[in-house]
Amino acid sequence: MLFYLSLLALICLAGLMAFRFRSALAPYVPERVKELFPALRNYTPLSTFADQIGAGMSSSAFDIEANIRDGDSRAGLDERGTQEVKDIMRRERVNFDQARLIRHNRILAQNGIDPSGMPLDSKAVTHL
Repeated sequence: MLFYLSLLALICLAGLMAFRFRSALAPYVPERVKELFPALRNYTPLSTFADQIGAGMSSSAFDIEANIRDGDSRAGLDERGTQEVKDIMRRERVNFDQARLIRHNRILAQNGIDPSGMPLDSKAVTHL
C-alpha cells in the first residue's frame, strides 16, 4: 500500500512540475500529442513586449512600441490577460482594441458595474 501511495505522490509531483514548466517543455512535445490536444499547439508564452507586438497586442490606442522606445523595465503585459484578449480576438473575430473592451466590460460586469461605469447595486449612492 505504501508503495502505491509513494508512486501516486511521484506521479502527482511530476505532473505539477510539468505544469509549472510547461512553457519550456511545449517545444519538445511531439506533433502526434499536439494533434490530440489542440490547446498544446496554441500555447505560446508572450513574455516580452516585442513578442506581444509580434502577436498583434498593440494598436494606435494601446501603443506597446512606446514602452520599448521609452525603455520600460517591465517584462511585458500580464500573461493571463494577454491570453484572454487573444482568445476573445480568435473566438469573436474582433481586433485588439475591441477584444480589450470586451474583456474590460466582462470584468466590470463581474464586479457589479455596468459598461458606463455606474454601479448596478440599487443601494449605491451615485449623486448627492
